[in-house]
Amino acid sequence: MSAEDISEDPWTRLSRLTPARIGLGRAGTGMPTIEVLRFGLAHAQARDAVHTPMDAAEVAAGIEALGYPTLTLASAAPDRATYLRRPDLGRTLGEDSATILAEKPSEPVDLAIVVADGLSARAVHEGAAGFLAAFKPHIDKAGWTLAPIVVATQGRVALGDGIGAALKARAVAVLIGERPGLSSPDSLGIYLTLDPRVGRSDAERNCISNVRPAGLSHDLAAFKLDWLLREAFVRGITGVNLKDGSGPELEPPPRQQALEDGMDTASRT
Repeated sequence: MSAEDISEDPWTRLSRLTPARIGLGRAGTGMPTIEVLRFGLAHAQARDAVHTPMDAAEVAAGIEALGYPTLTLASAAPDRATYLRRPDLGRTLGEDSATILAEKPSEPVDLAIVVADGLSARAVHEGAAGFLAAFKPHIDKAGWTLAPIVVATQGRVALGDGIGAALKARAVAVLIGERPGLSSPDSLGIYLTLDPRVGRSDAERNCISNVRPAGLSHDLAAFKLDWLLREAFVRGITGVNLKDGSGPELEPPPRQQALEDGMDTASRT
């Protein structure tokens, strides 16, 4: 162990490995001013993520730039305030959107993709198009057929069940803004459900979580969705009975690699 390792505060070393609020120090009987300000900023970012509405036209334009047609729909929640108070309304389409979807002719497809704001429009604005760009080569290589990508406002995960069924999709993947924590206001979640239909439970879905620059990369998330979708089609299941066995084929994120290196070092001392 080097002299630097001995003299450095162990909390300082640990804090470099995680965004969690550890080893913050103190000023008298309280926290240092800088940490109070950082907490206030994180709380404000989380609130903004929840309350800021999604610009559906902007999101759709980013997706269409990748060569995918889009269809913009809305849940039965008429506004953001109602959406937050009534989760059930976010799980069903509004009357106008249901009519549009019912009147849209469609042939059976392998996959429907729904992009919904969820509890963080920021996550969708910053991550949806990037993830779809990373997933596009997997779609092309597998030869999967796709329905128009649905951009849904005031949506919950289960909104994808009815949409997937109406689009005659073998499976539906819902890209949705996750509930923000105090260090992750930009986290995108991906929920995969085989044979979508109204009434599916969360136990029948697979979730890929924490897709963001400081979490799971777009490339790794796309790799995992590709693996899960292939296995779902072969085995005829998604959810708790389909475990992610994709393995660490890609490099771990830098923070995880640093943690593993630190553990290796600790095991040698």
